Amino acid sequence: MTSETREAFGRVGIWSGALHGARADGAGKGAITEAVAELEELGYGTLWIGGSPSPDDAAAVVAATRTVTVATGILSIWDHTAAEVAARIAAMDASARGRFVLGLGVSHGPMVPQYTKPYSAMVAYLDALDAATPPVDSGRRVLAALGPRMLKLATDRALGAHPYLVTAEHTAEAREALGPDALLAPELSVVLGTTPDRARTTARNMLGMYLQLPNYTDNLLRLGFTENDFEGGGSVRLLDALFALGDAEHVKARTQQYLDAGADHVALQVLTADRGGAGLPRAEWRELAEAFGDEL
Repeated sequence: MTSETREAFGRVGIWSGALHGARADGAGKGAITEAVAELEELGYGTLWIGGSPSPDDAAAVVAATRTVTVATGILSIWDHTAAEVAARIAAMDASARGRFVLGLGVSHGPMVPQYTKPYSAMVAYLDALDAATPPVDSGRRVLAALGPRMLKLATDRALGAHPYLVTAEHTAEAREALGPDALLAPELSVVLGTTPDRARTTARNMLGMYLQLPNYTDNLLRLGFTENDFEGGGSVRLLDALFALGDAEHVKARTQQYLDAGADHVALQVLTADRGGAGLPRAEWRELAEAFGDEL
């Protein structure tokens, strides 16, 4: 990966499951357009469209911005064919297409009826992207990768990896598995400006669903956590390892831990007590941008 690619991603980005413009009504589309334009002006390096976005969701965010990198985090290979995705990317304006990155993932067995042989399915999907006209080349795609096999595939067949719900320790292990040249862009969930107990309640409200998914729990067990850490929505030890809970300076320090562990870029997902990660927490995005300043 070149220094220009690292610069295009920036050190810090925003991950949000609320940027699904193609699914919103008129007012919702307008709110997303305003929000992503502001995020671009605030200086974030990359905007990650979370929550299994569609190609049209991505195209809407690309169209609403001018220079920022836009990535899917993560488009499920079971929801959209490779041919469909390649055609939608090809239809983007040529100048905008160059700043779009296709993040791909295999989702989870409990959420996908047709889920089978996820690694083989991802290999076949990448083969289809390579064969599309025009192709979606490896330098414009990243993979949701947690374990060694998918991390190796992210090195061999993509620009790199976008791990979700991981610790700084996992980031260090992922960097070793990926090697020095692949992009490593983990997500880090954030709860800003509240007491520790309230912050952990907000984090548990989000984490509970993910603790029902074996891909995540198996990865956490590999990292040394136990089944006891999964009870009650997550132990304090687990929450403090997976989240940044505190003021903006604490979030900045936690982000630096991931960068020091080998991340090129950290995608921050802001959670709020009332909406979890489902809203557009623009005040919190501004607060974080101010704290990071020129380090974005």
